[in-house]
Amino acid sequence: MTDTITGPGAVDTALAQFTEMMATDGYLLTWDEPEPHRVTVRIAAGPDACADCLVPTPVMEAIMMAALADTGYTLDHVELPRVH
Repeated sequence: MTDTITGPGAVDTALAQFTEMMATDGYLLTWDEPEPHRVTVRIAAGPDACADCLVPTPVMEAIMMAALADTGYTLDHVELPRVH
């Protein structure tokens, strides 16, 4: 059984590895809480972002849902940058 860790700090902790991984590829991962305990994840491309490094939205949503599983938060949606 996994313990649930709640609160905004739990979301930061749950997404930390992805924030670092995205930064390595030139992206900024941020999140907000549009509704109580619902998270929107936003990924923005920096000037040197690796265009081939992003997975499709459904895959990213599954990854983020799994990351948030033990936080008491659920994923609302993921916003990815448009492909140019």
